[in-house]
Amino acid sequence: MTDALLPHRLAEIRDEFLELPEPDRLQLLLEYSYELPPIPAEYEGHPELCERVVECQSPVYIVVDVDADGIVAMHATAPPEAPTTRGFASILAQGLTGLTAGEVLAVPGDYPQTLGLTRVVSPLRISGMTGMLLRAQRQVRAKSA
Repeated sequence: MTDALLPHRLAEIRDEFLELPEPDRLQLLLEYSYELPPIPAEYEGHPELCERVVECQSPVYIVVDVDADGIVAMHATAPPEAPTTRGFASILAQGLTGLTAGEVLAVPGDYPQTLGLTRVVSPLRISGMTGMLLRAQRQVRAKSA
């Protein structure tokens, strides 16, 4: 993946993980799980307005808004008892929100594999984050068409 395609915030998050020794990366992911932004009130209690990420073992729901200027806001819910999944959702929500639709669509699909977590979390968890990213991109495509 080339940094030219990666938005600044996502590159910063990736670099933050890669600067740490491998055992400490899981702790950073846990810290991100505490920082998952709350879902807006209009989606609270309405999972039917969100898309279930079936690639995740835990019940994760996402919804992406694209405003009139093409600016994206990603929202996600993930249970507190699933901190790895919640951490991945938080990384994407923080990394994609504020980008243009074009920037979101340009994020390489292998971004989750570049965080240096492939040896500290299961491949299924990485697959879940990849599923979140691809579903967010699909929603952006649909809402900005």
